[in-house]
Amino acid sequence: MVVQIQVLGPVRLWRGGSEVKLGPPKQRALLALLLAQSGHPISVSELIDALWGQEPPSTAANVIQGHVSALRRLLEPELPSGTASQRLKRDSGGYRLEVQAHEVDLLRFRALRIEARKAAHLGDRIRATELAVEALALWRGPVASGIALETQTHPVFAAVDREHLLAVKEAAEYAHTARPAQTERVLAVLRQAAAHHTLDEVLQAKLIQLLAATGQQAEALEVYQAVRATIADELGLEPGPELRAAQREVLERTPASPDRLTAPGDRDDSDPVRAPRHVRPRQLPREVAAFSGRRSELERSYELLDIRPQAAQTIVFSGMAGVGKTSLAVHWAHRIADRFPDGQLYIDLRGFHTASALSVAEAVRALLGALGVPPHRVPAGLEAQAALYRTLVAGHRILIVLDNARDSEQVRPLLPGTPSCMAVVTSRHQLQGLMTADGACSLTLSPMDNADAIELLTQRLGTERVTMEPAAADEIIALCGRLPLALAIVCARAALNPGFPLSAIADELRESQGSLDAFSGEPPLGDARSVFSWSYQGLNPEAARLFRLLALHPGPDCSVAAAASLTGRQVREVRALLAELVRAHLLFEADPGRFSFHGLLNAYARELVLECEDMDGRKAASARLLDHYLHSAHEADTTLAPHRDRITPSPPAPGTVPERLFDQRGAAKWLEAEHPVLLAAIQQDGRHGEGAHSWRLAAVLELYLDRNGRWQDQRVAQNTAITAAQRQGDIIGQAHANRALGLVLGRLGRWEGAYEHLMSALRLFSEADDARGRGRVHRYWAFLANRQHRHSEALNQYRLADDLYRSVGHLNGQASVHNEVGWTYLLLGEYDKAIKEGQQALVIHQNRGDRNGQAAAWDTLGCAYHRLGQHAEALNCFHQALQMYRDVQDTYLEADTLTHIADTHLASGTTSPALEALRQALALLNAIGHPDAEDVRAKLRDIGLSPRASARRV
Repeated sequence: MVVQIQVLGPVRLWRGGSEVKLGPPKQRALLALLLAQSGHPISVSELIDALWGQEPPSTAANVIQGHVSALRRLLEPELPSGTASQRLKRDSGGYRLEVQAHEVDLLRFRALRIEARKAAHLGDRIRATELAVEALALWRGPVASGIALETQTHPVFAAVDREHLLAVKEAAEYAHTARPAQTERVLAVLRQAAAHHTLDEVLQAKLIQLLAATGQQAEALEVYQAVRATIADELGLEPGPELRAAQREVLERTPASPDRLTAPGDRDDSDPVRAPRHVRPRQLPREVAAFSGRRSELERSYELLDIRPQAAQTIVFSGMAGVGKTSLAVHWAHRIADRFPDGQLYIDLRGFHTASALSVAEAVRALLGALGVPPHRVPAGLEAQAALYRTLVAGHRILIVLDNARDSEQVRPLLPGTPSCMAVVTSRHQLQGLMTADGACSLTLSPMDNADAIELLTQRLGTERVTMEPAAADEIIALCGRLPLALAIVCARAALNPGFPLSAIADELRESQGSLDAFSGEPPLGDARSVFSWSYQGLNPEAARLFRLLALHPGPDCSVAAAASLTGRQVREVRALLAELVRAHLLFEADPGRFSFHGLLNAYARELVLECEDMDGRKAASARLLDHYLHSAHEADTTLAPHRDRITPSPPAPGTVPERLFDQRGAAKWLEAEHPVLLAAIQQDGRHGEGAHSWRLAAVLELYLDRNGRWQDQRVAQNTAITAAQRQGDIIGQAHANRALGLVLGRLGRWEGAYEHLMSALRLFSEADDARGRGRVHRYWAFLANRQHRHSEALNQYRLADDLYRSVGHLNGQASVHNEVGWTYLLLGEYDKAIKEGQQALVIHQNRGDRNGQAAAWDTLGCAYHRLGQHAEALNCFHQALQMYRDVQDTYLEADTLTHIADTHLASGTTSPALEALRQALALLNAIGHPDAEDVRAKLRDIGLSPRASARRV
């Protein structure tokens, strides 16, 4: 179905030609925010800030989630419940809206602007004007008009409104040689924009020039006088060079082009400000010959160019070492140099060269020299020098590129003070001070995307060489972490050896993975270690130590508490150190409180930790880290299922900071966030460490992996745990891992291996005299026997488990056996016996306060009543189980119970509630990636195809 969305003016939506109501104001504003940044994720915190400001309600995140669900239904009404949206997607801790250019007026506007620029570049200004007029005609008022004022003034919408202003200025440029009708349309828009932006001298100058070009000199001069009076009244200033040049053009009908920095008649050589200056500096460095990609960053840079036309503009390009900040800044500076005809200044501040970084005074003097001030005319004192610098550039169109800045204080005295100039700053640090105190705009560079990286390889190595080995090219990009510096170093090696196939280069990179050996070259700029070292050397000693120790982390990302455990310091202290590493772009904070390395920085940190930390120090840090994960995981598992049998870990090493998990929801969220790290820790300790933590982590993680259907992860983890426990000679560790491995192999249908490992587990638990451990092995054996329809064998195994539990007075174990025996009777069709066993299980679990066990018993009872045709009683039992599973955050068993509810509704002839229950179950199973989702999906399809389905919907 065709969708059309309008945001350039009131926010509106049409589907299939009919307008759709967008719901409450906050929902409409949310859609507008997503449209303004379509294709890019917006975090929930950003959305909350935009919609509510400084005092959001406690339910703000839930409200947003509700609005997102409603918008998904509006955008994709045909989307089945539980199916992932193709338009409004969850991404990077927020939401991303995917729309096509022909569906949204803002995207069509942007596309038409690009086409107009291309036409103008090719010399077809008539076509450029037509396209520009078509783009401007899409605007029906200020962007997102009609939403709450506090949201409409958000910077996201302000930036889109500035795009309109920039498009008007571009159209005015094209219209000088356009057809009269098109020129009149541009003049109409230009007059309207000038009336709203009376102090935008560039806009007013363009109106004056276009009026003069169409023979309307009198009106042009009237506009000039009116603007001059407004500027004098409101700012106490005279018109700037753009307006003065436009006035001269009206009077003389020839464009004015001053070639000096000082006004005519300034001839007092005793005053450096009034000394004759015939210098128009052109200091931009030579562009990188093979500059490639970065289209989205360049487009964003152009958007920022006119973001505040009435204030001095500063744009900061920041990012990690080697990401291409200087290349992009210089490339863009060359592209916009014609907008700054009075000169372009460039200075390398060398902020990260410890021995040769420029002081602020040195930088100011260098800039004064570039502006033609002789050394003997430079005043004494930094403040006087900076004031002279600002005076010389004031009122002139000058671009200043300040490369490799260390911090905000190194840059601030070098910033121009008038809107006619612009400063472009590059830094490995985020320079938050410039954004906070000076209103600078920031553009953070990430490693290249794959398409840009392929373009870089192609430009440097040739199309034929890259297209002949596409797989090798992709592997090179991946092994370089898509970092421009690393790609450039590898390309240089490949270019020097044209006979080497790219696959051979990829082999070299793969063999050296984990070190920077493959990225060494001619220092300083051609060697990754040298380039990274400048960022590292700028850290304080404690932050540098944390950077090194983070190389011991198994990955993929690290929490604050885990980092604190690595260092043995308090969380508050480590939080500040992590912030320093993020500001230096040595770490990334992709999600709040979760930190990760770029792969090559990780390799650099590994080299440093081996070089700077002795073995005892590394072992102690690793032990604290593993203790953090073991005790945190144990806490999470205990919180979720407090009555379940589990190992008891030894006390953590001093300095360990386990997570504090206060409820079951928090425990479930922690396990979901950390399970990739926990799996990596099992492998790291099992293969390269002592192994004691490996099997214990695997044992603690067993239930989570099993319930969430992560059976391949379980198989790998328990195999590693067995090897680690064997190396330690730990019988209990081997027993736990063999038992878990036996169950998961049964899950995967590998029956022979399953029973072999369960036999080993029985033997090992017997050696350890662990009756509870043996009891669970018998229960696992019974579970697998039931799956193979060997129900008598299953009952025998359950009797053995019950005997063992009774021998040690394990009541929860006995209750679980009752419930599982009841399930076996269900499979045998002996429903009365199933109810009796389920009721016995329920009573014991209620007496023990075991809500997990109670939920399982209620579910078994529900299934028995369902088989007996007592549907109302079955549904009552299922809803008891469902609420308890939700309370204890057991997502899989919640979904399993929902499928049982659906089965009962279908058996009683009510399809609609059955469909709703199945959709809820599918959504839950999809969320955890469980393989049972396919069975539920198939059941939904079967119901939908049933000829009786519609008749049953009541």
